[in-house]
Amino acid sequence: MARPIVYGARYSTYTRSVLLALEEKGVAYDLHEVDVFRGGGTDPAYLARQPFGRIPAFEHDGFRLYETAAILRYVDEAFPGPALQPPDPAGRARMTQIVGILDSYAYRSMVWDIFVERSRGTSEEGTPDEAKIAAAIPKSAICLRAIAELMGEASYLAGDALTLADLHFVPIFAYLRLTPEGRSLIGAAPAISRWWDAVSSWPSVAATRFQVEAS
Repeated sequence: MARPIVYGARYSTYTRSVLLALEEKGVAYDLHEVDVFRGGGTDPAYLARQPFGRIPAFEHDGFRLYETAAILRYVDEAFPGPALQPPDPAGRARMTQIVGILDSYAYRSMVWDIFVERSRGTSEEGTPDEAKIAAAIPKSAICLRAIAELMGEASYLAGDALTLADLHFVPIFAYLRLTPEGRSLIGAAPAISRWWDAVSSWPSVAATRFQVEAS
């Protein structure tokens, strides 16, 4: 069977979620680096795979796919290894709910409005937009609080076993915690802090670590 191919960038949270799933399933894969933010626009060859120009895209045995949620479900169901989705309807619904929160509310606030803006203070792009950061803090706090409430006393976000919800959150959280605002938010969310203390030791997390995490 051919190795699956992931088209994306290692700095991308969504690419990392797919790589985490493949690592957790024990599947060997190839990563073809695609930088959609480089000058000159998106490569037309990539747009043939993903007409909206976002990352990642995926291919396995000639089957092409894009949209992270769809790729993750395929990885879980097409390959042997530990199941990454709950076996019951309620568990799968809770997992999907948390993924929806992350995609709809947490990603923009935590990654773009806090991490990316704060990072601009040490780059050549200019100074951070402090108003944008300030507005993102309460939005991010709501997300953390909502996820913690749904998590309850469970070990993982959607129950007592690792699911795709955890793999969605790891890359977002990894960026958030690199900022002073993120560390303050995390300090006020003890359940989420305990979750990170556990998942940060996974081999899959180490294997897919963002470059900025090591700096």
